[in-house]
Amino acid sequence: MKLRSYKILGVAIAASLIIAACGSDSGSGSINKPTKGKPGGTVYILTQGEQITHLDPQRNYTGSDLAFAASTMHRTLTSYKYADGGEGSEIEADLATDTGTASDDAKTWSFTLRDGSTFEDGTAITCADVAYGVSRTFAQEVITDGPTYAISYLDIPEGGYSGPVELNTATTAEEQALFDSAVACEDKTITFRLKVPVADFNVAVTLLAFSPVPKSLDTGEGYDMAPVSSGPYKIDSYTPGDSLVLVRNENWDKDSDPVRNAYPDSIVYKFALESAVIDERMIADNGDDQTAVSADGILPENLGTIFDDPRFESRRQDGYDPYVTYTAFNVKQVSCLEIRQAIWLALDREALRTAAGGPYTGDFADGFIKPALAQDYAPGKVVEGLNVDGTPNTEAAIAKMEEAKTACPDIYELATGEGLKFDHGDTPTWAKLVAIWIESLKAAGIVLNSNPIEPSAYYPTIMDPETQGSMSRSGWGPDWANASTVIPELFCDCGGFNLTQNSADPAYAAFETKVQEARAETNRGKQGKLWQELNQYVLDQVWAIPGSFTKAQDIWGSKLGNTYRWGPYGSFNFGDLFVNS
Repeated sequence: MKLRSYKILGVAIAASLIIAACGSDSGSGSINKPTKGKPGGTVYILTQGEQITHLDPQRNYTGSDLAFAASTMHRTLTSYKYADGGEGSEIEADLATDTGTASDDAKTWSFTLRDGSTFEDGTAITCADVAYGVSRTFAQEVITDGPTYAISYLDIPEGGYSGPVELNTATTAEEQALFDSAVACEDKTITFRLKVPVADFNVAVTLLAFSPVPKSLDTGEGYDMAPVSSGPYKIDSYTPGDSLVLVRNENWDKDSDPVRNAYPDSIVYKFALESAVIDERMIADNGDDQTAVSADGILPENLGTIFDDPRFESRRQDGYDPYVTYTAFNVKQVSCLEIRQAIWLALDREALRTAAGGPYTGDFADGFIKPALAQDYAPGKVVEGLNVDGTPNTEAAIAKMEEAKTACPDIYELATGEGLKFDHGDTPTWAKLVAIWIESLKAAGIVLNSNPIEPSAYYPTIMDPETQGSMSRSGWGPDWANASTVIPELFCDCGGFNLTQNSADPAYAAFETKVQEARAETNRGKQGKLWQELNQYVLDQVWAIPGSFTKAQDIWGSKLGNTYRWGPYGSFNFGDLFVNS
């Protein structure tokens, strides 16, 4: 699950290994405990982004966007509970009558749909609608950027199915039959047949990639702008660069939805606001902003103002979220291990940490698996010579560059001449952070070229091999409490978010073999050991530089309730907010 591009901070690795539970809000207090709200009013969400990255459920894979759409528009077979802290990571039945039934070998899962669930036009949601939604994931030419667990898990031969004919006219009846065998409907029961055991598949289906879509209303690429709602709200208007307005879905029935409360009458997402202006408005707390939240967190320069002043005590929270930030190398472009190591050594991680908010950024990371995943985490061994205090080891970086002259002269020439393109969000904070990156690497003779990207276009840009730069900033949180949703997703071609383009690296084949071994391991303890070893393998190859085990800070208007952080997504539960009259 991706971290929003404008929340990706520029910090890198180090020392602290003691972390609060994933998604916990240390110091947030009882003001953030979910309570029964009051219906009515309008909730406003303020952001600098130009639009929601994706509203198409099968393409939605960013934490806060998932939290937004899952709590307002798109239902799934199961849902995370509406709760703060660890309870919010537990699942409950949503469209299904229960949390699913697995076979003894966990390779077959069945869910029965509850009665009364409908789309926004009043038509009943059927098993076929859920199956069709899942099938869309396979149409990778159209359904881009979303999770690919259906492709990885379902018992369909690799390359044997490329999506429904509505999205891929080349799909044959024989190919569709492969999917229909793996995802079968019998009356209200949908059955998934998997190629590998997946003991927590009922958690996987909380992802919107498993949401229903009515086949007759699928507009392909255009569905992103006008998806059909199965939740308590529907789109009234959507204008990128201005606003998204949700209003009540009159065909939603609370009796058929045990999860959602749907307190406000409308929800208005305001786009393209300056981040400094958002903070100013949230601090001032006037007018409509009294029922607003900032979707972008708080600028580093305003953290002291908000957290040192008792006036904001009931309108702020600071706590760990599910994410780890990192910098992915495009290994096709930066194919030299010595240069990747030199960049890691040269980076002034402490200066980046200070500029991004100091202790508010979280703890320096020593890998890509957060300690909250206790079964899968082990302290990582970092590149030799890395300074524990976060200061650059320029001498060691220069020595690595000397090695690179002989080991990979062509990449050395690129890194010291034309330079490496560094992808990052086009935000005021990143304008400051990228200067530190450039100066740090310059001391070791490495040229770094800034490539700022508009936040809502950031992930589509860096996920396209044709437009990705040499290095890309990102952040990731587990889709559920298993590093099977971290290591394969980030570093394997079998995953859905491999920015490293590492498949041609000589070290890759052994890595993928071990990933498949870990995925197939049913003993959870043994599997955890394999994820620990694979995390270390990635560190040794420096396919990416780990950033921080992140914290996040939020502020909201004085007339809002249920402002708890929804742990699995590291975000407000937007659909559960309510207006206090």
